[in-house]
Amino acid sequence: MPPSGSEPAAYASMSTPGLLPSLLRLARPHQWAKSVFVLIGPLFAYSDGNLKDPTLLWSALAAAVAFSLGSSACYVINDILDAPEDRTHPRKRKRPIASGAVSLSTAYVFAALLALGTLASILLIDAPFRLWSGLTVLVYIANVVLYSLWLKHRVIADVVCLSMGFVLRVLGGCAAVGVSPTTWLLNVTFFLAMFLAFGKRLGERRSMGEEAAVAARRVQAGYTDDLLRLAVIATGVVSLVAYATYVISREADFHFGFNLLWLTILPATYGLFRCIVQLERGQFDDPTELLLGDRPFLASGLMFAAITGALLYLHYGQYIPL
Repeated sequence: MPPSGSEPAAYASMSTPGLLPSLLRLARPHQWAKSVFVLIGPLFAYSDGNLKDPTLLWSALAAAVAFSLGSSACYVINDILDAPEDRTHPRKRKRPIASGAVSLSTAYVFAALLALGTLASILLIDAPFRLWSGLTVLVYIANVVLYSLWLKHRVIADVVCLSMGFVLRVLGGCAAVGVSPTTWLLNVTFFLAMFLAFGKRLGERRSMGEEAAVAARRVQAGYTDDLLRLAVIATGVVSLVAYATYVISREADFHFGFNLLWLTILPATYGLFRCIVQLERGQFDDPTELLLGDRPFLASGLMFAAITGALLYLHYGQYIPL
């Protein structure tokens, strides 16, 4: 019989029934959706004609898999480090390590396997671009480790560090196909990521209360409700303005009576402010959860993708022959 104590997770076994579902939850596959940022640069480069060889999109897909597996490895390590704090969080205490469903030793082994999968995915990137794309994956992992060990407790620096993870995804995807990211793409990515990070902190305070939020995340002691509201609105508006500059720059390409690409601003604006409203109501403590839990927000995202895809197809008359 395992000894009793505050670390029940330390005694789980690789053969424990239900371990595989727990490992899957530990890997956070729903967070792999963030790897769509890896594909944005290559897809726009292809639609713009800057990427001549469509088969290189497979290389971008390999980079996306590498970022996904690498992020999962980082999540496992982060959960190992955060287990004591997670046990005080109303939702995070149900995480596999904090709840005892996965032992620490099993978690370390799982993280190592995910790391090996990351390296294997890097090897699938097209040889001429493998070095630089793979390097961005490794820098991304180092950035996450830096966050987990130090920066997550530093006000503002925590959000900047998290936002750079999204920028590195964009850089990695572009490097995987040998194209340069545009300034507008980097700006939108960075400020949108800041919006999501500030929104998560605001959502925690609204759904849990300030005292519980500080207990669950120490950096919350350095924030206030008013500061986070201001930061969420400011970064959200800057994201929209940055995207609007892109829309303006493409007017000649999509001008059919007026700049039809402007239509994409409508679902983008609705989706962003829908996210703010739901966070303020305390409905979600993580903006990314809206993708699955809020139908109006999901509908705005699908509408944005549909309008963008239709306009790109009508203008270029191209498809992606995979």
